[in-house]
Amino acid sequence: MLKLHIGNKAYSSWSLRGWLAAKQSGLPFEEHVSPLYDELWDARKREPQFAPSGGKVPILWDSDIPVWNGLAIIDYLDVKSGGSRFWPSDPAAMAFARSISAEMQGGFMALRREHPFNVRQRYRAVPPSEEVAADLDRIMLIWAQARARFGGEGDFLFGDFGAADIMFAPVVTRIITYQLPAAPFAQSYMDAVTSYPYMQDWLAAAQEEEWVIDRFERTDLL
Repeated sequence: MLKLHIGNKAYSSWSLRGWLAAKQSGLPFEEHVSPLYDELWDARKREPQFAPSGGKVPILWDSDIPVWNGLAIIDYLDVKSGGSRFWPSDPAAMAFARSISAEMQGGFMALRREHPFNVRQRYRAVPPSEEVAADLDRIMLIWAQARARFGGEGDFLFGDFGAADIMFAPVVTRIITYQLPAAPFAQSYMDAVTSYPYMQDWLAAAQEEEWVIDRFERTDLL
């Protein structure tokens, strides 16, 4: 059986992507949660299950085959599950979905840096920095283009829930956590993401975790 090693559900955005991909694949898998950055983390991340990724999560094991990195896990599970659960079949839609997913993986660093992933909290709205505002403007633009060109009658970027939505799910939660500005059209999309059954399961589990990582907490709660 597949084994997926992830970090804290409250704090690990990349773990969310890997976990959503595993759920979306429809394949059975074992879930192993390891708390990040506790007193045992330096030793734990050198254990065999984390060694191939250099201690990063998520990491997926298929027997003795390790796969890490969100897009790599998506593509591996896409092939393993038959190639119909993650990417649009239309060539233009697939090209757009892959492009914005890759852009998400390597970009929007100001948003990530200034607004850490934390799905347990809601903070008071504060005007974002210029760098974060630029990231948000770009995200709104590509969401609007995806919805207008390829969304059809569906609720997600390319109609049905898929790889691009998995990649942008942590952005949705960041906008909600920090009450960041979003275009009016984006609210229905964000509602669809957060109400998706797998997301509901993740969010509920995050609320039940007892671990607290101070570096990802702030005091300006609502």
